[in-house]
Amino acid sequence: MSRLQHFGWFLARGFGPHGWGHPYLDWDYDWTRPDLYQQSARELEQAGFDFVLIEDAPSLGSERTIDLRVRHAFGGPKHDPLLLAPYLFQATRTLGVIPTVNPAAYLPYTAARQFATLQHLSGHRLGLNVVTDTGSARHFSDAPPLGHDAAYDRAEEWLSGIRALWQSWDDGALAADPASGVYADGSRMRAVRHRGGHFAFDGPLNALPFPSGEPVIASPGGSGRGLGFAGANSDIQLALAPLHEKSVREYRARIHDAAVAAGRAPSDIRIMFAIQPVLVSSAEEADRLVAASAAPDDATLVQVARKQSSDLETDLTALDLDAPLDLAVFGDHVSHGSIRRLTGDRDVATTPLRVHLTALAKLGRISDRTGFVGTAEEFADLVEELGEWGNDGILLWGDLHPVTLHRTRRARAGAASPRHPAARPDRRRTARHPPRVLTPPWWRRVRVRAHVRAHVTQRAASGCGRQPFV
Repeated sequence: MSRLQHFGWFLARGFGPHGWGHPYLDWDYDWTRPDLYQQSARELEQAGFDFVLIEDAPSLGSERTIDLRVRHAFGGPKHDPLLLAPYLFQATRTLGVIPTVNPAAYLPYTAARQFATLQHLSGHRLGLNVVTDTGSARHFSDAPPLGHDAAYDRAEEWLSGIRALWQSWDDGALAADPASGVYADGSRMRAVRHRGGHFAFDGPLNALPFPSGEPVIASPGGSGRGLGFAGANSDIQLALAPLHEKSVREYRARIHDAAVAAGRAPSDIRIMFAIQPVLVSSAEEADRLVAASAAPDDATLVQVARKQSSDLETDLTALDLDAPLDLAVFGDHVSHGSIRRLTGDRDVATTPLRVHLTALAKLGRISDRTGFVGTAEEFADLVEELGEWGNDGILLWGDLHPVTLHRTRRARAGAASPRHPAARPDRRRTARHPPRVLTPPWWRRVRVRAHVRAHVTQRAASGCGRQPFV
């Protein structure tokens, strides 16, 4: 029997203009209003998803790249996902919501209080995707920008400080006893006094403790320091790596090693690989789509370069397509994972930029593991294969726009897809990691094949077979 898999949705463009530039987008909708996202959240919840993770970047980039980021809405504008979260909680009952947060943008005490408020408002369905985007730091301070690893050091100090504030109410501090008239016992609150390399603040926190556990922590990051941060701090790790057995097992082993080094068990963290499949009704149709993308023209490559320029905050359109890519063009703030998505496993020193862009433009078949175009059966085989390699779940990647809403209707998971709570063991009792309740009510798993079959059957009935799964 296949290993049960978690399913999450990565809202890849953040709280921004979803669907912009898609030729099949004919709806005149307002991406700034909550209705679109609330309906999307209900669809995902009904489909059996565990959570939606909302990407964010506060910055529009540098003067050199700002036009590339906004011209086609790849990198902005974006509104604050933390303020969208309450609307999604209101529209759903079990779906987890994980906004992206940057430690550079939030003072620890303010962050701890805001996140505690959302955790209570949501019925303990909040998660936090902690990122270290150093390019955004200039909007919040005139301090010199931190390097890649130093930004992770700041994030660890920030997260440690927030947790200290969350835990500043000891057991019994909240009495809420009508008979005695005592609401809280101040003698059971600990005075937090933090003086660190990046932050200074005092506690205790003026917000209630959590009866059902702290917010779930997620993180991306494929560098050694990023994987170390995930192993030490995260409950969910967003994985971007080639999906073959050796790569998947090695990636998971690195995170598990980091978890053990930090005094945690490997089972304390769920590793979820991001996938954007294109599901079609037949193998013949999949072959036709792949063949049509085999020789992208220069106009297509320029469009791919624009998208990558936004993600990498580096103008690739100004580079020679037929020359090798010099990695020195990327600043220290650029994510190693983002660079890896561009270059893949190819030799950067000898491979022309054109080849990297062509690889991104071309589609491949799920059946031979060259890409993600295929039938429902082939996609189910892929996910089951990942489960056999020890994978914990899949993060489907895409926008939320009206087309997506029609494409993502599924049969209710109840009878077709048995769902069970995922046992998430408590962390070891250590000074650094006191016990936490790590099984949020929204964390579930579904059986892969029944889930995918039900989804694609519904897609076929609504005539949406040729568009991406997400």
